[in-house]
Amino acid sequence: MTAILRLAAALAFLLAAAPLAAQTVPNSREQVRLSFAPLVKQAAPAVVNIYTRRVVKAAASPLFADPFFRRFFGEVPGMQAERVQRSLGSGVIVGADGTVITNHHVIKDADEVTVVLNDRREFEAKLVGSDERSDIAVLKIDPHGEAFPALQMGDSDKLEVGDLVLAIGNPFGVGQTVTSGIVSALARTTAGISDYRSFIQTDAAINPGNSGGALIDLDGRLIGINTAIYSQGGGSVGIGFAIPTSLVRTVLKGLTSGGKVVRPWLGASGQAVTAELAQALGMPRPIGVLVNNLHRNGPAVAAGLKQGDVITAVNGREVDDLDGLRFRLATLVVGDEAKLSVMRDGTVRTLSIKLVPPPETPARDVTEVGGRNPFAGATIANLNPALAEELGLDTNAGGVIVTRIKRGTVANRLGIQPGDLILRINDRPVASVADAKSLLSRQAQRWAITVNRDGETMSLVIGG
Repeated sequence: MTAILRLAAALAFLLAAAPLAAQTVPNSREQVRLSFAPLVKQAAPAVVNIYTRRVVKAAASPLFADPFFRRFFGEVPGMQAERVQRSLGSGVIVGADGTVITNHHVIKDADEVTVVLNDRREFEAKLVGSDERSDIAVLKIDPHGEAFPALQMGDSDKLEVGDLVLAIGNPFGVGQTVTSGIVSALARTTAGISDYRSFIQTDAAINPGNSGGALIDLDGRLIGINTAIYSQGGGSVGIGFAIPTSLVRTVLKGLTSGGKVVRPWLGASGQAVTAELAQALGMPRPIGVLVNNLHRNGPAVAAGLKQGDVITAVNGREVDDLDGLRFRLATLVVGDEAKLSVMRDGTVRTLSIKLVPPPETPARDVTEVGGRNPFAGATIANLNPALAEELGLDTNAGGVIVTRIKRGTVANRLGIQPGDLILRINDRPVASVADAKSLLSRQAQRWAITVNRDGETMSLVIGG
């Protein structure tokens, strides 16, 4: 009933805005009846339910998980029980060959994935690839010679706030469900769901189990993958988020062609233009990213970008902040060129930038630290642009980063964490893994280390 009322309201508005001569009075029941049924019949067969199964091991008794018990007896054979974790979600068939898109978090760590079609047929799915940073995964089911119903991708960049949309998925495991609503907002960057935060916000009811399902427009085209909700109680409160197809399309291409998504490297970083910055820069309104750091060998410098420039758009699409800029770049393909709209000295100019992958320079030199020192048990590496991109860090950052910590080691007990940047060891600066290995190989009664964690500098002194 709600959907009908919404359509009726929209129709009334259009009629009121139309010229009087164009208005006609409905003369049949069919002309009055408003329904999404034809649209649902067209799209629903391509939306699937996804069931995952994962076998996990747990202690058969809490006693065997107690650290005190394990200290004296170790791992007792046969004292671990296996249990099966099951979860559910949704997916969308985007290729007649059985290519299915869903969320990474739906199939993460699954041992088995089963895809159930709208007609209740079940297929074992193979994982083609998964991209945690965008929260997108691609599955493949065997069509056995038939052509599966598939949804055509639309252009999410053409969406406008107020457009009517439908969400199709499997909420709470009750079976395929369709809800209607409007696009409430675009380019939402405040939802910390993935590294590329520029979501379609909708008030179409989205609940647990809808993840990976379809958000479609009134032409029956896929314009988003339903991903998350804002909720205080676990149910829909009218704030749902979907990954735009502008990003889905690029990730799909990367995962199906090479099994890995390679994103363009800008070689520049900066900060969002606030109202105060806009006033200082003489800008009419706050928009874009103020460039304050450039990689000397990066494509941004080659394109002519300078410190103090403000990037306002990529290929004509406005960017509001750093998240918006990263999203726009993530929708582009390595090897192409992009047009950056840049404001410099009060004038907007266009720069052409070549889209290249982040380089592996310097070499990572991944090393597991041993010996008697504070980093024993840690794996460290040189932070180059390629590794920074994989970890979701500033690709202009450098230095030595901790990538892994073994449980029960010295580094673990001292609280060192993956992601820590090693700045100093015994008051000596650390610029490379070679520096770190040299300093850590020395005998010392007292260790002083300094790391950067999430932008905060932390120091620790061990021993006399």
